[in-house]
Amino acid sequence: RASPKNPMAKRKLNRRQAWRVEKIQGEKANRADRKEKNISEQLNAGELGDESHGLIIAHFGAQVEVEDAERNTYRCFLRANLGSLVTGDKVVFRPGPESNGVTSGVVETVLERNSELSRPNPYNEIKPVAANIDVILLVIAPEPEAHLNLIDRYLVAAENCDIEPIILLNKTDLLSEKNAPRFAHMLAHYEALGYRTMRMCSHEESSLAELKEFLNGRVSVFVGQSGVGKSSMISTLLPGEHLRVGALSANTKKGRHTTTTARLYHFPAGGDLIDSPGIREFGLWHMSPEEVMYGFRELRNIAGVCRFRDCAHESEPGCAIRDALKKGEITQQRFDSYRRILSTLTEL
Repeated sequence: RASPKNPMAKRKLNRRQAWRVEKIQGEKANRADRKEKNISEQLNAGELGDESHGLIIAHFGAQVEVEDAERNTYRCFLRANLGSLVTGDKVVFRPGPESNGVTSGVVETVLERNSELSRPNPYNEIKPVAANIDVILLVIAPEPEAHLNLIDRYLVAAENCDIEPIILLNKTDLLSEKNAPRFAHMLAHYEALGYRTMRMCSHEESSLAELKEFLNGRVSVFVGQSGVGKSSMISTLLPGEHLRVGALSANTKKGRHTTTTARLYHFPAGGDLIDSPGIREFGLWHMSPEEVMYGFRELRNIAGVCRFRDCAHESEPGCAIRDALKKGEITQQRFDSYRRILSTLTEL
């Protein structure tokens, strides 16, 4: 039996790995060839209609569900070399024949994205999970208690996606004389930084109406830690979709994941929602130190005028951030949050 240190054993392992990769790539190429051949046959037979603009509202492995302007849906195959398409992508497609009540089609082209959310797949490759999102609603609540550093993590991620984040305090009926001042101070803290905040209570029609009006005309996603009421809120906004609502454990005050696949929904009052577990728990999976700095909007411009380009903002002379901290131009709380996120990047 060969020793693990035996270079011959290592070479054989690499050959097996190379053969495995080559086999998988060959199978993918054959599937793509068969798919393209089938599409060509449909075109030659006149089974595919004229090109139309559509929106991907769900993804099913090798196929996507595309919706046209009249909200008719098509189960579409993808042309080769289109890359990774996700819910929210705008595409050009050709409708195909109907079979067993399902109308088929072929996606020809994907249009340029305005924005995208990405996260690592099981192989640690960064992959998009949703596209063309207008706003990220960061949902917080009195229970489970919201912490500034957790909020900052979501804001850093949103800033790097170039998508507007909205801080939404849910379950305002749980506010009391004891905790209300803390949340008022917290929201004021972020409002001073230029972030929009909202307050929501499912029992108050006025707050629900305000949220519906805000969502109208926008493509949104809801993010936040488990148990803050994202599922209940979405179910209220989408009464006909029957989304399962996660229960909040009375013992742990933590929720459970509920939905399973990414899908785009239309709000009855207007606007769209893209929802999936991967989106709801969106966070800092792949941030670099530079991206973390960029995510703190009040720090990123100041950092550029430090005396040293590689300034760590600790004790270096001429550190612009330290100077701004002394002058009260940035808060110690946010700077500490920035340092804490940096220290845990390896754990994300």
